[in-house]
Formats: sequence, structure tokens, C-alpha cells
Amino acid sequence: MELAQLSLAAATVATGMVAGLFFVFSCAVMPALRRTSDQVFVEVMQRINAAILNGWFLLVFLGAPLATALTAVLALSGRNERLLSPVTAALALYLAMIVVTRAFNIRMNNELARAGDSGRGAAAARRRFEGPWNRWNHVRTLLSTASACCLVWALATGAGAAAAG
Repeated sequence: MELAQLSLAAATVATGMVAGLFFVFSCAVMPALRRTSDQVFVEVMQRINAAILNGWFLLVFLGAPLATALTAVLALSGRNERLLSPVTAALALYLAMIVVTRAFNIRMNNELARAGDSGRGAAAARRRFEGPWNRWNHVRTLLSTASACCLVWALATGAGAAAAG
């Protein structure tokens, strides 16, 4: 297996994992938390936001665009437009997702962390956080899923195999 095929496979798996994580938040985690008290909502989200900052998550989250970029460079150097088009689209979509995550979700996570752990401000913190965070999570779910679909497209059309020759 050639390097372009390996990097495309790694990019596809990692991007799919990130899209799946955001999808689970949209379809299961946030709907479950919707049924909790304000205090429980704030505490659980604060714990999730702290727990997710770990090496495994960062490896996948940052490894996905790196593997995608490597695949794009290899496609460009091999003059493989069939691979370059979907991989470049995937990279652009993933980078847009990172911008959304940084500009909105992480900023709101940090604001929620500053709300502290006392129950007094939980209702206000939740009101400021829940709706906007969910909307932006749906956006990044769509962006990362579209990115993964572009990478699957590259795999399915045989573009990855064509990268070698």
C-alpha cells in the first residue's frame, strides 16, 4: 500500500470519528441533558469539556486534517486530480469545522467553565449556552460529515489506489 493510500485511509477514519463524536452529541448527549436540571446540565458539560482534552482526542482531531493535507500534497505532487479534488474539498470542510469549533463551541465551553460549580448561576449559564452551542454543534457535525463523505468519495472512486501510479 502506498503512502497516499495510507494517508487517505487514516484521514477518512479520523474524520469519520470526529463527525461521529459531534453526531452523538447532537442525537444523544444533548437531548439527554435537555431532561436534566440546570445544575446537572452545567456540571456534566463542564466535566465533558474537561475530559475531552486528552491525547487520544487531540490525536484524532488534529491528525485528521494533517493526514488529509498529506494526501492532498501527495496527490498534487503525483498530478492526480481525481484524488486532489475530493481531498481538497474534505480539507476545506474540515478546516471550516475547526473555525466553527474554535469561534463558537470552545468559546462557549470556556464561558460555561467560568460559570463555576455553584447552583446559583446555573440557569442563566445554561440559557446562554445550550441553544447556541447546539446550533453550532449541528453546523460542525454537518461540516465534518461532509468532509468524511468527500474522503469516502475519494476511496470509493479508486482515487486512493490511483495515487500510486
